[in-house]
Amino acid sequence: MSEGLRPSRPAASDCAFVTLVTNADFALGAAALLRSLRATGSGADLVVLHTGGVAASALAPLAARGARLIETDLLPMSPEFNARYARAALHGAAPFTKGNKPAFHTPLDNFVKLRLWQLDYQRVVFLDADTLVLRPIDKLFEYPEFCAAPNVYESLVDFRRLNSGVFTARPSARTFADMLDQLAAPDAFWRRTDQTFLESYFPQWHGLPVTYNMLQYVWFNLPDLWHWPDIHVLHYQYEKPWQQDHPKAAELAPLIALWNAFAGDGPLPEIASLPNPA
Repeated sequence: MSEGLRPSRPAASDCAFVTLVTNADFALGAAALLRSLRATGSGADLVVLHTGGVAASALAPLAARGARLIETDLLPMSPEFNARYARAALHGAAPFTKGNKPAFHTPLDNFVKLRLWQLDYQRVVFLDADTLVLRPIDKLFEYPEFCAAPNVYESLVDFRRLNSGVFTARPSARTFADMLDQLAAPDAFWRRTDQTFLESYFPQWHGLPVTYNMLQYVWFNLPDLWHWPDIHVLHYQYEKPWQQDHPKAAELAPLIALWNAFAGDGPLPEIASLPNPA
């Protein structure tokens, strides 16, 4: 295993679904994600990269759901880089105007995603901890590097930009080292952290259908795109379904109810029978 990674056990497969947990809130999301992946019948490894600040009590439910836990450090960047991407500094320079990021969102942590290029797997699919997998997606392991869905949630113009909540990758120490060099370029500013960086690093990225990373705002902004039988991955971008102070809870109530079903231990709903947007 590469420097900066401390796995709880050896790999059991050459393929893995990987998510990132940097605090107790995202551990809640990851538990629901893991259950959704297991419900698809996948035999791939389920991996949770987690930073050292996540308590053992928050990680225990993830291990209980079969995850291989890999503790990791933040990227070895300069103090100037770390200060530039601290929450207050980044959100001040590039504020969010379309929705709200919860208080537990820490932009600097986002770059830890790049450590999946250090993993001991041949092929990986990354999924943000605020996603649910509703249909089998193992075929993505056969897709090339780098595949991602467009960042569509407001208008069709957004098809030109990628969203880094779901993507395919091929771990490589050489790629990881090259990424660190480019990440620290003196004139670079990664407005949306890992997402902007990956879009720049893989300018010829391959587009997945939006149904492999269906952003929750499509529900009320582009309802004609929403068709439950086609949705493979649902992504709760911006507000999280477990937030107590969710400002869009009424608008997104069916999606929040779905997440709660996966977060619990009860029966799961039949996806095709769920209500469609108004």
